[in-house]
Amino acid sequence: MPNRVSVNFQLFVRKIIRRFESIFFLAKELLSERNFIYLSCVVTAISCAFAVIILKSFAHNVFLLANYLNTFLKLPYSNSILPIIGILLTVFVIRRFLDGKLEKGSSHILHSVAKKGGIVPKKQMYAQIITSSLTVGLGGSAGLESPIVITGAAFGSNFAQKYKLSQKDRILLLACGVAAGIGAAFNAPIAGVLFAIEVVLTDVSISAFIPIMISAATGALVSQMVLSRDILLSFEQEQTFNFHNTPYYILLGILAGFVSVYHARNFRRVEHFFSRFKNSPYKKALFGATLLAILIFFFPTLFGEGYESIRTLSTNHPEILLDNTILKNHKNSEWILLAFIGITVLLKSFATGLTLGSGGNGGNFAPSLFVGSYLGFFVAKSIHLLGISNALPIGNFTIVGMAGILSGLFHAPLTAIFLIGEITGGYDLMVPLMIVSSISFAVSKRFEKHSMDVKNLADKGEVFTSNKDKNILQSIDFLALIKTDIKTITIENSLENLVDHLSTLNQELFPVVDEKEKLIGIVDFNDIRTTIFNTFKVKYTSVNEILKQPIDVVQYDDGVEVVMEKFETTNQATLAVIKYGKFFGFISKIDILEEYREKLKEMIIE
Repeated sequence: MPNRVSVNFQLFVRKIIRRFESIFFLAKELLSERNFIYLSCVVTAISCAFAVIILKSFAHNVFLLANYLNTFLKLPYSNSILPIIGILLTVFVIRRFLDGKLEKGSSHILHSVAKKGGIVPKKQMYAQIITSSLTVGLGGSAGLESPIVITGAAFGSNFAQKYKLSQKDRILLLACGVAAGIGAAFNAPIAGVLFAIEVVLTDVSISAFIPIMISAATGALVSQMVLSRDILLSFEQEQTFNFHNTPYYILLGILAGFVSVYHARNFRRVEHFFSRFKNSPYKKALFGATLLAILIFFFPTLFGEGYESIRTLSTNHPEILLDNTILKNHKNSEWILLAFIGITVLLKSFATGLTLGSGGNGGNFAPSLFVGSYLGFFVAKSIHLLGISNALPIGNFTIVGMAGILSGLFHAPLTAIFLIGEITGGYDLMVPLMIVSSISFAVSKRFEKHSMDVKNLADKGEVFTSNKDKNILQSIDFLALIKTDIKTITIENSLENLVDHLSTLNQELFPVVDEKEKLIGIVDFNDIRTTIFNTFKVKYTSVNEILKQPIDVVQYDDGVEVVMEKFETTNQATLAVIKYGKFFGFISKIDILEEYREKLKEMIIE
């Protein structure tokens, strides 16, 4: 009986989905191309906003549960156990339900844009939500924003694929999903737009702004309607700027740049260490999670995203952070609080590296805000305690510091400036935000050419760079060049059948497939010219005797540079394309080169 109910429910859900799909197919027929894009960006944004709501609500409620266990039930430091459970569960889900592999980090969005025409795997629509909620929701020291933007990108990409939109529109909807994710996560639509443009898109036209703005605004609106302000990172107090403090903001910007470099390099070092554990994922998870638990035992503020501690740090009673720590009896000592804050700044990269390197899922967006706020507090409090200046607004420095580290780590100063401006409810700190963000970006850029999320990909040439010529080939939508109206034959077909096809089709290559559409070999007309004009050979020669194995094949999700490399190494003019193990079509080198020529002409005209 329960199985029948389950089956009926699944059929009901599928029926509802098919009805919605039919509505959108009808809308595509009735609406203009531009209006359908507007509709698509709204749907993508709403989907992404609900993903944000699920993730943020889960993480916030688990944090409240951890505090409840620590205080009311008199179980101190119990929250250090939760990350072990979360990371082990994450590894279990990845290995059991996600084929043992999950792409982490927003760099994979850039890889999809640069190499795969904006195609993001369908599983990313749900895999990021599940795994990051287990990791970060149960206390892993990482952020939810990276999984959120990957989920948004997956919604946009797969929506475009479902309704057969062009590569340009596919990448646009992918960016819309990213903008909606940031907009919903922080109730900051302007920051969402800027993040999509600064980080995801290398070139953007004015017409692309409208769908991205609609998506960011929609995501922020839905999130604001459902989530409470306790869950979203926000600050109520009014902030003012005193120009006499400018030298101290310059100092904060310089330090933020160096701390950004330290955080990025240290994080990569920890991840690289755990990459050696290739054959024992559960041992790696247990080892890394245990080290993380030890850090959280001594520094409980490393638990989860850390947004609650950021709010506490910006208030008039930051000593509350020492509650439920081994230093709680010394929380009235400002120097001990300062030391605690400073050490936490240095340890956050280890905590995040342990979380993600051991098998958890998350990102560095929230850690960048965490480190920035702690650094800002540390700088202002140090200047105050040293007697250099007693008039520094520590809350201001705490808030502005977030923009400094965000700008330094992600090389996105505009996003940093407007994100902090939006979550503080005004732009009274615009000048110090600009000072700190720009200086931090300049310092970080001096030592790290690429942002921490894309450094490895950029070194391999797998993301867009400032070299326009190098980007031309990457911008080609090779999927649109695949010829899919190909007549296939089977082993059982006779050569006589093939001759009949030759007389009616303008086709030189015939793929030989089995009953599951798997490619067995290829029959080339040029190889059998002498055979088909011999009646005896036509009658008694089997297809199996004349087929040949392809030297190489192209996978559907290969990037265009990979495809061209295969053309060069095989010295072939045409290659077979395989999609999900089945024959899909043929791709011609001449067609790609012709498209390259057209792209080059367009770029020269512009």
